[in-house]
Amino acid sequence: MRPYVTDTSLLLNQALAAGKVVLLEGSQGTLLDVDHGTYPFVTSSNPTAGGACAGSGIGPTKITRVIGILKAYTTRVGSGPFPTELFDEDGEALRRIGGEVGVTTGRNRRCGWFDAPIARYATRVNGLTDFFLTKLDVLTGWEKIPVCVAYDIDGTRVEEIPTTQTDFHHAKPIYEYLPGWKEDISRARSLEDLPANARSYVQYLEDISGAPMSAIGVGPGRDETIAVRDLVS
Repeated sequence: MRPYVTDTSLLLNQALAAGKVVLLEGSQGTLLDVDHGTYPFVTSSNPTAGGACAGSGIGPTKITRVIGILKAYTTRVGSGPFPTELFDEDGEALRRIGGEVGVTTGRNRRCGWFDAPIARYATRVNGLTDFFLTKLDVLTGWEKIPVCVAYDIDGTRVEEIPTTQTDFHHAKPIYEYLPGWKEDISRARSLEDLPANARSYVQYLEDISGAPMSAIGVGPGRDETIAVRDLVS
């Protein structure tokens, strides 16, 4: 192991100075961040983009792209507020079709419809420049697909996520309903290959989430991806 131990911050900054591309990958979600998540239902670290700087020793001005990984619906493992959580056959179908089981814990993930206030919060807190939208194929077959655009909290419409856990737990989703699609999209390799309703769904999520959908996952395979924009250069 000794040859692989070095001053990581120096190594990475030298690579950047030489014009190389450095990719930092984080895990877990924005709402699990110890400072910006749904405390106390959080992890012990900073999965947000700022944690990449602290963990790598790369200064924030060196970061040029921040890509958020975003499912076409919403999931959560463990306790914590989840306004769009489903307790019916739709939630069970999302879990089954999407294979929603925690990799580390082995626990079933809680499933719900897309939550735009959470997506906008993630965009803001992380300074996202792009989204990689995953699991669009899981939504194939629904006649209508609900998208949460705001919350009803004790009779008041709220566009952003609440600042208190009490309000978050009381939040009821306000939905817009988009037409679904029944065509197999796993072979799509461009936006034009997608059914019109699937394209409209992606565009709608982009419009309400605050960052472009620069790549789209249409299946579990490595090659089952639509590259809308170059994410590396």
